[in-house]
Amino acid sequence: MAMTPAVFGITGLSLTAEEQAFFRDCDPAGYIIFGRNIESKAQLRALTDELRALHGRDDLAILIDQEGGRVARMQEPVWPKFPAGEVFDKLYDIAPATAIEAARINAQAIAVSLREVGITVDCHPLLDVRQPDANNVIGDRALGSEPMRVAALGRAILDGLQRGGVVGVVKHLPGHGRTSVDTHKALPTVTASDNQLELDLAPFRTLNQAPMGMTGHLLFTAWDAEQPSTLSKIVIQDIIRDRIGFDGLLFTDDLDMEALSGTVPERAERAQAAGCDIALNCWARTDDMVGITERLSPMSDKTRQRLDRAMATIADTKNADDGDGLADLLARRDGLLAAAA
Repeated sequence: MAMTPAVFGITGLSLTAEEQAFFRDCDPAGYIIFGRNIESKAQLRALTDELRALHGRDDLAILIDQEGGRVARMQEPVWPKFPAGEVFDKLYDIAPATAIEAARINAQAIAVSLREVGITVDCHPLLDVRQPDANNVIGDRALGSEPMRVAALGRAILDGLQRGGVVGVVKHLPGHGRTSVDTHKALPTVTASDNQLELDLAPFRTLNQAPMGMTGHLLFTAWDAEQPSTLSKIVIQDIIRDRIGFDGLLFTDDLDMEALSGTVPERAERAQAAGCDIALNCWARTDDMVGITERLSPMSDKTRQRLDRAMATIADTKNADDGDGLADLLARRDGLLAAAA
């Protein structure tokens, strides 16, 4: 039986009997971890081990949002605090090469901390180009307001994550930097022209070989005045796949966000029809997960190839020990940040 092309959330610190039975039966592409699933290193490792054992897949995609700054599910004091993207953007003003190296080492440190607890995918880096008058939902998470700088730092982050044994996810295709509202709460309408939007596309085009990407729930009137990106065949096919040239595994952003309309299972079905590979549903609500499983077509061969290809990028690094322990990486990063301060 083919996998269900969805990533699901989990209710608590370990799987319930009901979750075990449902997940074993529907065989989702992966899972996403939130603060409600995290208590300690040992507990989190036990949870991810349980998920791998359930499916017999050592390369199971287990996602988390661990960007640094205000988006970090794994928190102090158990894990170190990682800086927001803006720190590297500001350092780039002073010393570009140092900023790139600091971003890479920081990402590798994030990856080492994730890999230790069995997490294999980080929804990071943001390639959204920061705009001065946009809603602060992106804000200091951004790597800058100049596309090539965003791309340079984004490439370093992808490289650092991979070196630490974790797959990075570029987000939010085709660009979230112009958002007027928080997509968790409402649908933003972007009225920029096609020509203006070249700025937003540029970092994604530069890094179009990234193994994984994630959509943003924005309405771009220049491309499709009816459907937000995640649900728009025009945006997914013409803009993300063709114009950007991205052929990696494409996740939706969380389908539970209020930017989208209709039931969550309906949204998943529409996203799949538009061309998204994987429906992302974070909140572990049984009715929604069952509905998504019922509405989605089984995973296509193309999506399975993209998933396998993405996970294979870390196959040779997961057991690597090149002397880059977490403490050493953090010390090297801090030295770079201090040297340019």
